[in-house]
Amino acid sequence: MLIVALLAFYLAFNLGANDVANAMGTSVGSKAVTLKQALIIAGVLEFTGAVLFGHKVSETLATEIANPSLFVDTPQMLVIGMVTVLISCGLWLQIATSRGLPVSSSHATVGAIAGFSWVAFGISAIDWSSIALITLGWIVTPLISGTIAALFYSQIKRWILEQPHQLKQLNEWIPWLSVMLLGIFGIIVLPSVTQPIANFLIGEVGIKIPAHDIPLFVGGIAAVGLSLYSWRQLEGEKGKVAQSQSKFQNPVEGLFGKFQLLSACFVAFAHGSNDVGNAIAPLAAIAYINATGSVPISGITIPIWILILGGVGIVTGLAIWGKKVIATIGESIISLQPSSGFCAELATATTILLASRLGLPVSTSHALVGGVVGIGLIQNPQSVQLKTLQGIAAAWLVTVPVSAGLSALIFSIARILDW
Repeated sequence: MLIVALLAFYLAFNLGANDVANAMGTSVGSKAVTLKQALIIAGVLEFTGAVLFGHKVSETLATEIANPSLFVDTPQMLVIGMVTVLISCGLWLQIATSRGLPVSSSHATVGAIAGFSWVAFGISAIDWSSIALITLGWIVTPLISGTIAALFYSQIKRWILEQPHQLKQLNEWIPWLSVMLLGIFGIIVLPSVTQPIANFLIGEVGIKIPAHDIPLFVGGIAAVGLSLYSWRQLEGEKGKVAQSQSKFQNPVEGLFGKFQLLSACFVAFAHGSNDVGNAIAPLAAIAYINATGSVPISGITIPIWILILGGVGIVTGLAIWGKKVIATIGESIISLQPSSGFCAELATATTILLASRLGLPVSTSHALVGGVVGIGLIQNPQSVQLKTLQGIAAAWLVTVPVSAGLSALIFSIARILDW
């Protein structure tokens, strides 16, 4: 079991270096946060999201991708299959990270599970509808995110950045930007975070507020607070620019840097709660089989130590090896400012939210790249680095077949050697 745990840590390490790094790339590239700050933000919030809310995705991947009923009579075959998932996904993410290519860990995990299932029980064991949805996600996700990012940025560019009195315009827009930011990210995060608050207010204090209204109540207070804070920060940024102490020449970009710092926190939390499952779901399935001697059919409880292992692995990978992918997303596609980086993250969150409502499997990296390209087309189409995009697109296209092939190969060798 120790070897399996180390393999899960290896996968989580590479997931952190690639998937988490691309989630933070826009914030670092726009200079809204430094690399050190990004590591701290991701370290705390990715870990928190993984430990507190990472069990649901982990349960899905552990019990619903490979049909568990096929392995009822041979649970050890599922154990071997999940070990091959850990190895093959870890290898592919390591290869992609070494070349600075942002890929989807979700697609790699699904591809690897499909690969060993095919070898174990034939082509009928693969859920081809899931593969079709993933393929659709390759095409749709960057297009939707790019369109939303272009729409957001074109409005900010028109009504704030291109106006003769930018600061006056920004003052008027601050409440709307606050509501937009907290509204989009709040729908993803607040329902889970505010549930304990709702239980306390309704059960202990006796306040008669419908539970579903608590996120709106908290979000409204937060939006007012963020607006007041932003006005104060804008005044401070004016002073810094006047004294040449700001890293931005324009106080407007300085304030957008504060907004993007907050959006980076939400992205890190949401990403940790979702994608940690790619690293620990195979380990959770193996631990369940070892403890019970049976295959998990409908759902499993993820032990806290497995969630912590995944969180620590993600943070370690980002800290040690995340620079390459951060540089690709933040610097090698277009040059980002806080205003454009903020729009890219906002578009990413909106796209993921819409896809979640429709039940479509999507990728954070696909959404972020699409958002960055959408902004580049608004700024200056010639500034978009097509060579970088070609490398990223190629990595996207081969993720599922490569991870499936690696998994199938390793699983076949394991069966021959009778592991």
